Amino acid sequence: MGSEGATEAGSSRAHPIAVRRWAIWSLPTRLLAPVLLVEATSAALVVLGLLGQAPPTPAQLQVAGVLCLLGIAHTEVAVGVERVRRRVTEGNHVDLSSVWTFAAAVALPASYAALVAVIVHCHLWWRAWRLRVPLYRQVFSSATVVLACLASATVLERAGGPAEVGSNRQLWALALALLVYTTVNSCLVAGAIAVSTPQAELSKVFAPWDENVLEIATLCLGAITAIALGINPWLVLLVLPPLLVLHRAVLVRQLEEAASTDGKTGLLNAAAWHAQAERALRRSNRHDGPRGVLVLDLDHFKAVNDTHGHLAGDQVLAAVADAMRTEVRDRDLVGRFGGEEFVVLLAGLEGSGTVELEAVAERIRRRVANLRVEIPTPDGPLTVAGLTVSVGVAVSPAEGGDLRTLLQIADTALYAAKRAGRNVVRLGLALPSPHPAQHPTQLPTAAGDPPAATG
Repeated sequence: MGSEGATEAGSSRAHPIAVRRWAIWSLPTRLLAPVLLVEATSAALVVLGLLGQAPPTPAQLQVAGVLCLLGIAHTEVAVGVERVRRRVTEGNHVDLSSVWTFAAAVALPASYAALVAVIVHCHLWWRAWRLRVPLYRQVFSSATVVLACLASATVLERAGGPAEVGSNRQLWALALALLVYTTVNSCLVAGAIAVSTPQAELSKVFAPWDENVLEIATLCLGAITAIALGINPWLVLLVLPPLLVLHRAVLVRQLEEAASTDGKTGLLNAAAWHAQAERALRRSNRHDGPRGVLVLDLDHFKAVNDTHGHLAGDQVLAAVADAMRTEVRDRDLVGRFGGEEFVVLLAGLEGSGTVELEAVAERIRRRVANLRVEIPTPDGPLTVAGLTVSVGVAVSPAEGGDLRTLLQIADTALYAAKRAGRNVVRLGLALPSPHPAQHPTQLPTAAGDPPAATG
């Protein structure tokens, strides 16, 4: 008895310590309260729904069991693909389990649909996401799916009950339920990302447009699954092959995007930028206006690495990349050439393009000069400030100009900016060559620099 009592007492003392060490308590206060509120709300609604609902019928239990089994089978077959997708996806991740959770919302009462969603999501996390997604994040994600199921199932119940959804008269209710599901789920997750990362891009908060289209397509498959269950449960098996093909097709697209992205900054890497810039120049015509290139080099970046370490240097590069993206348009191509050198292609410039291009370069230069990069360290936060960037500018007329020439002119202008003391913008000018046979190796120079001697 004494031994058992001591063990129980020791367990009771250790339990609160373990709870205090949960990773969720490391969240900032502004995020912790909303996360706990969403989780508590979803749990309370499910419990209240189960208490106030009649016991499930054998048919409902069969539907719930089939959807759980299919969801688990889907995860087991696609677990390798899903692990890779999770690894290469940043921000709001769209998985394909909505096929089964939305089908449950269509075919079952709200609370039972929520339970199906919990089972499918918990198994998906355990098999595919456990090593990369903390438990508290998974609990919040599951809570958002539960609330989406409850909301969409309630819409269908108010519209005449899930059994009538397959009729033409009730198709509008199915479309509304789909809209409610994706709105509730997406907005809750986007809200958490926005609160935790106030400067996050809109595409990372709400997921890119193609990811949202993927989610809608997945929900449509879920609706078809629910209707097939009402006709003949064996028809649901026909959903699995196209779903697995869709899974792999999405992975291929995500791997292509990952292969074209610089891992430290999220910008295009050098090869991808060259390829896309070449295509952009080939597509443009004289009605598109002049095109321009900026080549930027972060001044004295080696000193940042030597003083604060390479991890701090990586965060500085990411901050400079964000500053550049802020000052250009969405259609402009921004890339990292390697090291601390960046490049931007701007098209559709007004007038001669020179004034607009220099204005963009100046805005980027000033924004970088005002950057204060906060870096957490074991000894407390570290602030890196006093950064500067030198910029070389090249403008191509609407009638012509290939990418290689533009880069050569901008690169020459960049070196002129370095010679001028750094933290300046220089415009590159191509020297006219009336006698190309006499001057076959003539190079461009920068505005403000004397022409290079040729002989």
